[in-house]
Amino acid sequence: MNERPWPPGAATAIGSLPGIDPVEAASIVFGELPEFPCMPELPARGVGADMIGRTAALLVDLAVEVVPSGYRVAARPGHDHRRALDLMSWDLDAVQEAREKAGAAPPAFKIQVAGPWTLAANVELPRGHRVLTDRGALRDFAASLLDGLAEHVDELKSRIGSPVVIQFDEPSLPAVLAGDLPTASGYGTVPAVPAPEARELLSTVISGAERITGQPVAVHCCAEKPPISLLRAAGAKAIAFDFALLKGASPALLDEIGETLDSGTTLMLGIVPTTDPGVPVELRDVVSPVLKLVDRLGFRREILAEQVVPTSACGLAGATPEWMRRALTLSRESGKAFTEPPEGW
Repeated sequence: MNERPWPPGAATAIGSLPGIDPVEAASIVFGELPEFPCMPELPARGVGADMIGRTAALLVDLAVEVVPSGYRVAARPGHDHRRALDLMSWDLDAVQEAREKAGAAPPAFKIQVAGPWTLAANVELPRGHRVLTDRGALRDFAASLLDGLAEHVDELKSRIGSPVVIQFDEPSLPAVLAGDLPTASGYGTVPAVPAPEARELLSTVISGAERITGQPVAVHCCAEKPPISLLRAAGAKAIAFDFALLKGASPALLDEIGETLDSGTTLMLGIVPTTDPGVPVELRDVVSPVLKLVDRLGFRREILAEQVVPTSACGLAGATPEWMRRALTLSRESGKAFTEPPEGW
């Protein structure tokens, strides 16, 4: 497995963007993030364009449909499934067109799918319970997801010609671990999943994804308390989270970040706001806090170019088109500042 296919100082995006035009979105991503672009996700298009719908469209021999409570396992593929497949097909055409216009293939290209726990937490079985409550169904979904990813990655490689990095989005994982997910009735909560069990399934899926791509796998968690140590123990070679969560962080959390960097794991730090804060944001505003963090942790600043990939704090679906472009530009410029931190910062 390649250690890191993206070059030092590369930046990327979490995935979601505003708007409904996949051609425009792909063109912007390839233009602003030439060294590590990602597959744009446009949830404003509706059903099938959201994280769960897009991931469900990749499943092999499993189908879902939309019901009033969300997504539910279906007996056979229907309109919702076909719509999600159509949207994905248009997205593939768009990124292929953007790559051809860009000229050379980028060093790495990232795709995003819901992780096994978030997928299982947000899809219901036919009888109404969440998939994660049925261990057999949980295993089937994980295996089906890997089968679908193998096909998806093969097609992307043929269209783009770049190494493909898979990012699993796990925003629901902390709630799964804490037992905070409501039941289908809404009158109770789903029992907490023990950390070793959560880690085991994640490890299975991460190692499977690594075999498919031959590249390191990233896991993104935008929740307030991302389980960084669990993700690292499960085999994630890159961990993405909101850097703002470290403001006023406990010594224990800072130690956890230090141990993660010391292990060689890449941090995809969400240092750029997801929406326009209403005041001017300059490059120094987003870079200086990261420099201060590595100074405090006792690392040399060169580690930023080697092991930190700047991103926005989370997806940019709620941003204005103007701020989305600014956020991607700031991310790219932050990566360059990590390679050569300006004096006095």
